[in-house]
Amino acid sequence: QVQLVESGGGLVQPGGSLRLSCAASGSIFSSAVMGWYRQAPGTQRELVARISSGGRIYYADSVKGRFTISRDNAENKVYLQMNSLKPEDTAVYYCNLVQRFQDYWGQGTQVTVSS
Repeated sequence: QVQLVESGGGLVQPGGSLRLSCAASGSIFSSAVMGWYRQAPGTQRELVARISSGGRIYYADSVKGRFTISRDNAENKVYLQMNSLKPEDTAVYYCNLVQRFQDYWGQGTQVTVSS
């Protein structure tokens, strides 16, 4: 089994920054892909960014140039540095891990961008 625990959400003003962290524990394979999704009220969960164990990265168009995903393979952690935050970034952010065709999710952390 795999457990994911997120931290780092909160309330920030437009233009501000936040850093999300996710710690994975359990049976983690070296091939695991880790990433971040978000879900705003009344919308579907969407992929924000993901990173392979080899460092291949994908960003949603809406966050390119503002968000940076990184990963510590030794510690099984993934991070999301969010800069120049906008009100439309407000959502619950979920950590995700995919390995051997199985998806694992964290409990989510709220990010609110408001003045």
